[in-house]
Amino acid sequence: MPRALQGEGRHDAPDRYGALYVSEVPLSAVCEQLAPFRGRPFRAAMLTRAGLPLAIGRLRVAGDPALVDLDDPAVLVAESLRPSEVATGDRRSTQAQARRLFAAHDGAAGIRWWSAIEASWLQVTLFDVRVRVEVVDQMLLVPGHPLVEAACARLGLA
Repeated sequence: MPRALQGEGRHDAPDRYGALYVSEVPLSAVCEQLAPFRGRPFRAAMLTRAGLPLAIGRLRVAGDPALVDLDDPAVLVAESLRPSEVATGDRRSTQAQARRLFAAHDGAAGIRWWSAIEASWLQVTLFDVRVRVEVVDQMLLVPGHPLVEAACARLGLA
C-alpha cells in the first residue's frame, strides 16, 4: 500500500514510515483481506482494492531483520503492554504503540503480532525505511483459488 494511502491501518504512521503488512501464514493474509465482509455472500469484487486485484505473494527479506515480537510475553512485559492492548481494534491505540516501538527500537525492522482471526497465525508489520523486501513470486487471488475458498469457509462467506 503506497504510503500516501496509509493512515487507517493497525500500525500506520505514514509521516514516519510505510507499513508493509505480511503474514507468516498465507491463509491468514487472505482472511485479513476478506474479514470486513464476514457474514455476507461472497462476490468476486471482494478480491479488489481501489480497483486493483488482490494477489498473494512470497517475499524475501534482505538480511536477518530484528522484529519487536509482541507474541513473546517477555517483550510485552518489557514494553509495558498487555495482550488486550495489542489485540484491540482501536487503531489510535495500536498506531501509538507502533510509533513508540519504532522510536524505541532503532534496529527493529518491524513488529510481530498475532492475528485477531486466529491467534496462532502470526503477522508482521515491516517498516519500509528499515528493510528491503523482494517479491519472489505472486499469484492473483480469484474465485475458486484454494486460499480464497479456505478463507471464505473460515469467515462464513457463503
